[in-house]
Amino acid sequence: MTIVFEQRASDSPYIESVTHGYTVSNGRTIRPAEYCWHMVFVKERGSFHPIIAGPFTSAGDVSWSKNAEILWLKFKPGVFMPHLPFSHLLNSELALPEATGQSFWLKSATWASPTFENAEVFVNRLVKDEVLVQDSVVSAVLQGQPHDMAPRTVRHRFQRATGQTQKQIQQARRALQASSLLENGASILDTTYTLGYTDQSHLTRSLKLFVGHTPRQIANEHHPA
Repeated sequence: MTIVFEQRASDSPYIESVTHGYTVSNGRTIRPAEYCWHMVFVKERGSFHPIIAGPFTSAGDVSWSKNAEILWLKFKPGVFMPHLPFSHLLNSELALPEATGQSFWLKSATWASPTFENAEVFVNRLVKDEVLVQDSVVSAVLQGQPHDMAPRTVRHRFQRATGQTQKQIQQARRALQASSLLENGASILDTTYTLGYTDQSHLTRSLKLFVGHTPRQIANEHHPA
């Protein structure tokens, strides 16, 4: 393993997960699609690199160098920064200007880099200063809660708050769920029908797009027997 990491959930309404890790050697892999975006803080060879990453609408290659320390803050769908539209973030990374030491510039202010332990405190400050906001409609729709918004309004809210359509996010979520089922021993046939794919070909196309592997490749990697 070339990355050693620990991940935890968060009780914050804004944060999906917090991950902290170290790279022990150079590495490269295929990363799955990410319908959420991240703030990433990388320390390597005496340098500090604060980055906003994604979302990414399809699987792609990712590489890293050894001896780096990385902190990932993954935000829930519907959480966004109004001053940074997703037209600048979708399928890309944005390097934030470094200030001094372990601090960076964001919306004309300097911010100290968060830690694995105080990520919620950091995010709460972003919310308090209105750098970070949450669209409650997007969150409600993705959770299947009732709402009285017109479809056109919902589409606009999704584009503004996620950079994607509701359907794109649902398709990516389903593909990631399918991958998880296969990793945990579910058969390809059961996975196909449990998640409502039309047939195995439909599942294969979805996983190749969003995960970067076929169902058989995923199953064989985790259960080679």
